[in-house]
Amino acid sequence: MKQRLRRWLDTLLGLLLLPIILFEEWGWEALLALAARITQALRLQALQRRIAALPPYGALAVLLLPSLLLVPLKLLGLWMLTRGLVLWSLLLVVVSKLAGTAVLAQLFTLTKPQLMKIGWFARGYERWTAWKNRWLQWLRTTAAWQAARHWRHVAIDWLQRLRRR
Repeated sequence: MKQRLRRWLDTLLGLLLLPIILFEEWGWEALLALAARITQALRLQALQRRIAALPPYGALAVLLLPSLLLVPLKLLGLWMLTRGLVLWSLLLVVVSKLAGTAVLAQLFTLTKPQLMKIGWFARGYERWTAWKNRWLQWLRTTAAWQAARHWRHVAIDWLQRLRRR
């Protein structure tokens, strides 16, 4: 009974988190590259070195900061939604999610060595990564994934031909 409940909860959680996992899987590298270019353009390399040199729990605090800073934006988006400003609300949520993920990717890359020194964080990260990879492995076997991958390649080929013209 306990094992069945655990499997059911795992499946429910996986299906609920799948859109987030996909967004991060497809967007993480691109947003990390964008954040790196912005950091370089703004000449923030000294700040990056300081962040990378933080002690483990300082690194954890810095990693959590973007999430806390986005809460007011999410509340503003919710308020806009209640006022009937659906498009503006959606735009705010999408832009803040993209910006937040870009900043998070950059900060995680900088702080990961320090974060892995925190035992509970390292264990949680390993468990999360294994769980996420199991779900991604399953997803990659589905017909929907194969079709999306095919159409992605078609779109990329089309864009490359368009650029050459």
